[in-house]
Amino acid sequence: LHENVGDLKRALVMANEPRDHVPLEEPMFILENGEMCRNPTEVNMSQIVLPCHANYCGELSAGQLLKWMDSTASERHAGRSCITASVDDIHFITTIGVGQVVNIAAKVNRAFTSSMEAGILVSCEDLFSNRQWKVCHAFATFVAQHTEAGKVQLKQVIPRTQAEQMEYSLAAERRRMRLIHAEIINDLLSSCCSQTGDERLDYQDAVPAERTRVESVELVLPPHANHQVSTFGGQIMAWMENVATISASRLCNAHPTLRSIDMFHFRGPSHIGDRLVLKAIVNNAFKKSMEVGVCAEAYQGGEPLRHINTAFMTFEVLDNDRKPCTLPRIRPEPVDGKRRFQEAIAREKIRLDRKYIISCKQSEVPLSVPWDPCNQMYLSYNNVSALKMLAARNNWVLTSEKNKVSLYTLEENQMLCFKVETHVAVAAEQVFLLLSDLRRRKAWDHHYQECDVITDSDEDDTIYRVVTPSVTKRGKVQDFILLASRRRPCDSGDPYLIALRSVTLPAYPPTEDYNRGEVLCAGFSIWEEENTFTKISYYNQATPGVLPYISTDIAGLSSSFYCTFASCSAFLEENKESLASLPTSTL
Repeated sequence: LHENVGDLKRALVMANEPRDHVPLEEPMFILENGEMCRNPTEVNMSQIVLPCHANYCGELSAGQLLKWMDSTASERHAGRSCITASVDDIHFITTIGVGQVVNIAAKVNRAFTSSMEAGILVSCEDLFSNRQWKVCHAFATFVAQHTEAGKVQLKQVIPRTQAEQMEYSLAAERRRMRLIHAEIINDLLSSCCSQTGDERLDYQDAVPAERTRVESVELVLPPHANHQVSTFGGQIMAWMENVATISASRLCNAHPTLRSIDMFHFRGPSHIGDRLVLKAIVNNAFKKSMEVGVCAEAYQGGEPLRHINTAFMTFEVLDNDRKPCTLPRIRPEPVDGKRRFQEAIAREKIRLDRKYIISCKQSEVPLSVPWDPCNQMYLSYNNVSALKMLAARNNWVLTSEKNKVSLYTLEENQMLCFKVETHVAVAAEQVFLLLSDLRRRKAWDHHYQECDVITDSDEDDTIYRVVTPSVTKRGKVQDFILLASRRRPCDSGDPYLIALRSVTLPAYPPTEDYNRGEVLCAGFSIWEEENTFTKISYYNQATPGVLPYISTDIAGLSSSFYCTFASCSAFLEENKESLASLPTSTL
């Protein structure tokens, strides 16, 4: 195993990769009871790129692509007019040329009360070479417009395949991240700007930011809106992309390429007859990329401006070999310009952290990811998402069973995972509260010799240091720095979750007295089957630091897993009435 640690790490990273890496060959049809059946929410669009859709480089305008993506995904499941509420981060992998075909596949992953999440996959097809490749993958949230009777209750999406079940589960976690995104980003920007201070930078030969300022006005006409006169979100995004491109061009005196759009929310509606005021400016230029801030406001007649949307777009300038060019520096305007300049630096740090944690582009990355406030939101999301993806696998193999405690294994792509499953006569919420505090695990798990809280990041995330015994008689004991992310059910059909993974903290480096172990993905999934009857599933991806503790059980040479989880069941039974005495932070 240790000779293949590199291969194991790569396999684990691939398994931990979130679903924004969707293979193009994923089938459009699903198999149900031996028959082919189409997902009822799925919508497909194919468009050949004509010169009228292209920019000055002969490539499909990103604004036009955003319009197509928005119109593909919006209304089929709702059965009524919808408005675009938000769009998650979009990263454009490649551009699309004139004469090529754009294929857009969209389907609803999950419906909430009056909103729904749609996943949108964009690919490009070359008709002459018969090749296809991925362009981007996005998640958009749409809200059904109210009727005269009031708020609309959307029908629930019923997942039918393992992939659909996985997306259904992950949609709840993405929704949670959207709801806290603005507040967390604002806190991070305030913190980063105060730490940076008013440094004097050398702006010699830099381009004045004022030179990149663009303002434009668009009149919303019937073709720009739905039948309930609300402006299409994709149309607004297209107009915003247009002024952002002009702004970026003024900095570099070249044709820029849009590479990414940060998550954004529509703050209010726009209607036919509105004048949309679109403003853009380059906030900062990094070595190979630049950030452009864009604001959309609307008005009719003499009424005051209404804020519609603010977005941050990242552009590059490509040379003849399609490699990013070095960009000129920007000289910010006083006061607000310097604030935007510093905030752009903070957002770039957040983007890099997100790319490192969420996208997993590196062929080899450490199992432990550095933790800091800038990546906390994405790291928590990745922690819970990885556990949900592991739990959604349907090809577990029963290895052994004793007194209703079952051990399952799953081996794929040189990766070994195991699952221990049992039932207890304790309410699911009580199980969740008792297992959430890892400090109490010492009472039932002999592998936990010590467990201390390092930091409480927030009410849902805590970082622990755990000490476990040596796997050999003369070896060193192991310690782990673990991030525990807790989630309550989004609705009655969801489990309670306690997700665990290793992180690194500068204040707690590895020491000579301990072997530093790593956990890539582990945790509990807690399902309420009856009022006082609960199914507990424990999952773990067998990294080199974890495998020795379970290898004899997997090989059938031991049943220590049974003793551990029998002890867990007894612990839950004995302590289910003692929750009132737990610390407030645990509850």
